[in-house]
Amino acid sequence: MSETAPVRVEEVIGRFSAASNLTLLARAGGELVVYKPAAGTRPLWDFAALTLADREVLTHRVDEAMGLGIVPQTRRGDGPLGPGAVQRYVEPDPEFDPLPLIAEAHPVLWPVAVLDLVTNNADRKAGHVLREAGTGRLWAIDHGLTFHPEPKLRTVLWGFAGRELPAAVVAGLASLEQALAAGLREEVAAALGPAAGEALYRRVRALRRRPCHPAPPRDRRPLPWPPY
Repeated sequence: MSETAPVRVEEVIGRFSAASNLTLLARAGGELVVYKPAAGTRPLWDFAALTLADREVLTHRVDEAMGLGIVPQTRRGDGPLGPGAVQRYVEPDPEFDPLPLIAEAHPVLWPVAVLDLVTNNADRKAGHVLREAGTGRLWAIDHGLTFHPEPKLRTVLWGFAGRELPAAVVAGLASLEQALAAGLREEVAAALGPAAGEALYRRVRALRRRPCHPAPPRDRRPLPWPPY
């Protein structure tokens, strides 16, 4: 997919039946993509359903700004079922099990953990971490429940709690703060409301001041359900 051009989904090939919302394997520009039409999202009490596609796209924008490279290219697009998020399809390695890495809080997962802190991810399941077949590269997917102004972090990556953030991701936070000042904050606010843009900025500033993974909250559920 082009980095800048609007994405047009040309053909729907199949459906991911295990997904909570309508998630389709499709083709765009001759490439396989995951197409999530906004009209196929279920109502939620704490997230406006029609904004989930924007949240997917904005998570990729944050990933780019931080230089993490863990979210497959995600763009706004349109297709047979209307506008939505269009993400490059990653062929998962069927032999990969993320649970051992998660259990030991393996350093390779730090970029995922910090991305979730920044975006306030309310749904980091184990199954949302993939290893790409053929390349062995790790990817993080499914970011529709992000950028809420209120604390919502629900993740299986609490093994990092209390640990200092690595220097590389701290540098990424500095790059993200620059991107926010250069227009990304306004982009988030335009799509999700001013409170979402302000909360994102505050989270980045707080992590830069104290670069340490927080402990799980005690006043709300810390894990997504189901966790895998």
